[in-house]
Amino acid sequence: MKVVIVGCTHAGTAAVEQILNDHPETEVTVYEKDDNISFLSCGIALYLGKRVKHLEDMFYETPEDLEKMGAKIKLKHDVLKIDAKHKTLMCENMQTHEIINDTYDKLIMTTGSYVVVPPIVGISDPKILMCKNYAQAQAIYKTAQNHRHITIIGAGYVGVELAESYANTEHDVTLIQSRNQVLNNYLDKDMSQNVIDLLKDHGVKVLLNERVTGFDRDDNDENIIIETTKTKHKSDLVIVATGFVANTELLRGQVEMDRHGAIIINDYLQTSNPDIYAAGDVCTVNFNPTGKPAYMPLATNAIRQGTLAGVNVFGDIQKYMGTQATSAMELFGYTTASTGLTLSHALESKINAAAVEYHDYYRPKYMPSTSMLTIKLVYNRDNHLILGAQLFSKHEIAQSANTISVCIQNKNTIEDLAFVDMLFQPNYDNPFNYLNLVAQKAIQQEKQNSR
Repeated sequence: MKVVIVGCTHAGTAAVEQILNDHPETEVTVYEKDDNISFLSCGIALYLGKRVKHLEDMFYETPEDLEKMGAKIKLKHDVLKIDAKHKTLMCENMQTHEIINDTYDKLIMTTGSYVVVPPIVGISDPKILMCKNYAQAQAIYKTAQNHRHITIIGAGYVGVELAESYANTEHDVTLIQSRNQVLNNYLDKDMSQNVIDLLKDHGVKVLLNERVTGFDRDDNDENIIIETTKTKHKSDLVIVATGFVANTELLRGQVEMDRHGAIIINDYLQTSNPDIYAAGDVCTVNFNPTGKPAYMPLATNAIRQGTLAGVNVFGDIQKYMGTQATSAMELFGYTTASTGLTLSHALESKINAAAVEYHDYYRPKYMPSTSMLTIKLVYNRDNHLILGAQLFSKHEIAQSANTISVCIQNKNTIEDLAFVDMLFQPNYDNPFNYLNLVAQKAIQQEKQNSR
C-alpha cells in the first residue's frame, strides 16, 4: 500500500512512525513545505526565556530518522493541489521549482494550522512578528535582543507564556487582550485572575477589553504605534499570538469541514472520504464533555490522532477516545492546569452546570512547608457527571488535572471522585486528597440546593 502524508510536525511524524513500526513494507512518502520536521512550538517560550539553551533541542525527530525507517521525506515540497476523486496530488519542489505529480492509496492530512493574522492596517510591518514555527521563533529571538519594550497581542497560552519569558529576561512587556480575561478557552474569569495577578506582580502590563484596530510608526519611524478600541500604545516590537486556524485549503470542497474550516473526522480519524485521514491541528477533535466535535489545536491531541491515523489507515482497528483538552503551564513558579469544560463554556452549551471551589493547603500545616492550592470543579447538576476542573498552585498539581481528565473520560460523578481511593501520606496530601475534598464540597452544595 502507498500512503502519502502531507505535513510533518507532530501528527505527521507520529503517523509515519506508527505505520512503519507496524507495517515496514508500506510505501510512505511525506511532503513537507518547511525544511524541518517535528518542531515543538510549545518550547519557543522556554527558549526565549533562556530556560532552554538551544532552539534545535525542540526537534524530537529528524528526517534522517524517518528515512532510516523506510519513509521518503520530501522537505521544501509545497503541495499545490489534491484531487481526492482520482487520488492524485501535485506539488512543487521549492528549491528547483520542478512540478511533481504523485498518487496514493491512502492519504493522511497533517498540514496543521497557521497563526490567525487579523486583517488590520499595518500588520505587515517587519517589527510585527508571528509565533509558531522554527523560523518565526528564530526571528523573534534575534529581533527581541535589540528591543526592550515588547507588546504581545492575544492572551491565550502562547501570549501568556511569551509574556512570562520576556518579563524574566528584563524586557518591558505589555499584553493586550480583546476579552475581559486571559486564557479564556481554559479558565473561568475568576481563575484567570490568578494568572493576571501573577503577570502584574512580575511587571507585565495587562490590558483587557482592548481590541487592536491598526498599526503605524511614530514620527521617528522607529517604534510601532498600536491603535486599539480604547487608545494608542507605543512599542519597540509586537508579537501577534491571536490563535490558530486549520490549514485545510487543499481539501476544501472535497471533504466535510466545520464552519471554521477544520476537517471533520469519525472515530477512526477518517474524513468523509474513506481514503483520506486527518490528524492534528488540521481537524476537529471529539470533545468528550459535550459529546460534540470541536476545534482544539493542542500538541497532545495531534500526537494521539497521528498515531491512531497510522493504525487505522490499515482498517478500522482502534477508536479515537476523544479528548478533554487537558493542559497546563508553569508561570513564575506556579502551575495552572485545566481539563474539560469551564463553567462559562458549560452554561453556553446549555448544560445545567454548577461549580465549587476548594481553597486550602495541599498538605498538613504541621509539615515544614506547604502551599495553598485552588481547585474549581465543574459538574452537571442533572446527573452529577464531572465536566471539568481548573487548578492553580505553587505546588505541582498538573497531574491532578490528568486524574480529572480520566474521570471525565470514564463518565465519573462527583460521588465517585469524593470517595475514590487515593493515597494519604503527609508529604503529599491530607487524609482525604484535595480532589476527594473538592468533590465532597460539590456533593454538599447539591444537598443544600435540594433542601
